[in-house]
Amino acid sequence: MPAVRSYRDLLVWQRAMDIAVSTYQLSQHYPRDELFGLTSQSRRAAASIAANIAEGYGRSSRPSYAHFLRIAQGSLKELETHLILAERVGLAARTSTDDLLAKADELGRMFRALIGKLEKSPQSGEAPVLPNS
Repeated sequence: MPAVRSYRDLLVWQRAMDIAVSTYQLSQHYPRDELFGLTSQSRRAAASIAANIAEGYGRSSRPSYAHFLRIAQGSLKELETHLILAERVGLAARTSTDDLLAKADELGRMFRALIGKLEKSPQSGEAPVLPNS
């Protein structure tokens, strides 16, 4: 397993970035009158996920890192809600949101696992999941 030297090495951050890119691509097809509605809200929520992972990684303590991961997790749920709403009001086809929602579900599981690992004391010989440790 390669060493984690930056938040960019974290699979959870990489998956969050993939979701953000997909969200931007999907929302390009929303009507112009949604620019300040679901388009903007979806994009901000998606960008916030990866940004909070990065910010938490840069913090100096496990509790602070876990706190930012929970914020990212909240943004993920916000994005899921926007995607479901876009589908329900006819802005996006179910076929275009299903894959993104599946990726969001996977990322949610990754968040729960990582937060659990951060909250657990490291076992002897186990390296913590924090920078500068």
